[in-house]
Amino acid sequence: MTKEYNIRKATGQCSACRKCLEPGTELTATVTEDGQELLRQDFCDECWSQASGGEDKDVLCVWRTRVPQPAEKKKLFIDDELLVNLFERLGGDDRDSRINFRYVLALALMRKKLLVYDRMDTDDAGRDIWTMHLKRQEAKHRVIDPKLTVDQIAEVIANLGEIMEGEF
Repeated sequence: MTKEYNIRKATGQCSACRKCLEPGTELTATVTEDGQELLRQDFCDECWSQASGGEDKDVLCVWRTRVPQPAEKKKLFIDDELLVNLFERLGGDDRDSRINFRYVLALALMRKKLLVYDRMDTDDAGRDIWTMHLKRQEAKHRVIDPKLTVDQIAEVIANLGEIMEGEF
């Protein structure tokens, strides 16, 4: 199978004013979909305060981070709230890349004991559909099992890490 995600890497500059984001600079990062790519955009604080604040419906997630020092070891920390928000926003999207991404998010949330598996059904197309709920919530979420291989799951996870790290 071909690669599911093409992710544009962070450029090291503000996506709005093009100012260079120096090591140590705090910024706001977003992920949107641009055609067949997931696009990470970084905004300096001044430009972010003038932007829509992530209210654009095409924005999949928003987080605060800082540009690492050149010799600093990269740390990957993904906030649980960010994962849950992204999982919920991808619900109902029937594009294969989004189904795959949401499935991997579901696995991560299950591992963190934030998402609970209730049952599995089969839809008219023969796909396995997991019915799940977020811990302490009654709302049901339907997750399509796209039957990804271990390698495909690892690729989606690596791409998520690449988005969050920014690859400065």
